[in-house]
Amino acid sequence: MDAPRFHIEEIRFSERDVALRLPFRFGAATVTACPQVYVRARIRFENGGTAEGCAAEMMVPKWFDKNPALSNEQNFEQLRCALRAARAAYVAEDGAQTAWTHFASNYAALQARAKAKGLQALVASYGPALIDRAVMDALCLRSGTSFATAMRANLCGIDIAGSGLADDLAGFDMPAFLASRSPRARIAARHTVGLADAIDDSDALPDAPADGLPTTLAEAVKRYGLTHFKPKLCGNTAQDIARLERIARVIDGHAQLVTLDGNEQYADADDFAVFLDRMLSTPVLWKLAQKTVFVEQPIRRDAALQRSVSAPGQRIPLLIDESDATLDAFVQARALGYTGVSSKSCKGFYKSVVNAARCAHWNAAEDRPRYFLSGEDLTMQAGIGVQQDLALVGWLGLSHVERNGHHYVNGLAAVPEAEQQALLKLHPGLYEPGAVRLAIRGGQIPLAPLAAAPGFATGIPGAGISWDAMRSVY
Repeated sequence: MDAPRFHIEEIRFSERDVALRLPFRFGAATVTACPQVYVRARIRFENGGTAEGCAAEMMVPKWFDKNPALSNEQNFEQLRCALRAARAAYVAEDGAQTAWTHFASNYAALQARAKAKGLQALVASYGPALIDRAVMDALCLRSGTSFATAMRANLCGIDIAGSGLADDLAGFDMPAFLASRSPRARIAARHTVGLADAIDDSDALPDAPADGLPTTLAEAVKRYGLTHFKPKLCGNTAQDIARLERIARVIDGHAQLVTLDGNEQYADADDFAVFLDRMLSTPVLWKLAQKTVFVEQPIRRDAALQRSVSAPGQRIPLLIDESDATLDAFVQARALGYTGVSSKSCKGFYKSVVNAARCAHWNAAEDRPRYFLSGEDLTMQAGIGVQQDLALVGWLGLSHVERNGHHYVNGLAAVPEAEQQALLKLHPGLYEPGAVRLAIRGGQIPLAPLAAAPGFATGIPGAGISWDAMRSVY
């Protein structure tokens, strides 16, 4: 299947506000509400035919740029700036290009433009990340294929050798790698335990929402049958150990796998090593430590890639997340002792593909596989946001993915009923009725409804979204 070439004629942005049912605290930030942006892209092929696609993503404050001097609204405006810049670049292109070339030809310029404006590289990636997904959706819908089928056939035209974006993969057989992927039928939901989350009834929230959904970790384990967990760390060793001891008591007997998320809270490798020593030597945490497969971004980004982490990395694998800001970040991190990198839709699905290829390439030269890609969340919401992320990690073959949007938000309760019913019909089994939300049973999320869905996990043009119920502001 040849990669079609096309122009990007129009890109539109809309927003709707999302209120959290529980406060979500990670690092030094606590989020109670934020906008979700929706993108629509119209593309025109060389034969004159057109297609439209869409994507969505939360605009979570204090993750892309954690400068405490910035307000939440300033964080939102940074992301809008990245969206506008990417739109201007993609629409301005003169020649018809493949989906990959639209991304690759603009990558360096958009990063440089953002840097000149004082924006973080993670912010710069946000605009292309959403537009690339909307473009891919349009391409898949026009071709009548699912995301998995399109990726296996390289419908987007990924050409590493001709891009100059990942020279370390020179000679790697990308088409063969893409063709070898096969979508999973289900995936384990790795449950986030935020720093403000109640662990059990002893610290249950006095003003907990009366929506019948879990408000404590213990309740969530029971309702969803959870087996995979992701506790957050605060960066204070004594507090982190005490909290992990409480979490361990709740998940003991349920946990099959645990990851820890530092969210940049430890100052440097020495600071993190103190925590690691305490965790590995605390008897109550022995079982939890044995099931902990990696620690995510424990060190703040301005120090994370400044020195080797080989010593702690030999004791437990370390993964970069916030430090994975550019396409070459994983290469830099590998040289310092990191072995993992996150797949996160807000950073772009092409980055996930490139980093997955790196893991395959590097592991092929090792006596034992060491390098890995892990699926992480940014409070993905029911609808096309979570659908596209699940389609991506399912096609990549990941066995578990962090999911937390269903826990911190009451599904699509605030969305028009017509949109909720459309999603139930389009993706049977993926959602639960009522206030429509992601279906998690036995700790697993069904992926079969997405594997065959036309488009990038949308099913139909417009994805059943109530577009007139949102604001179009830029």
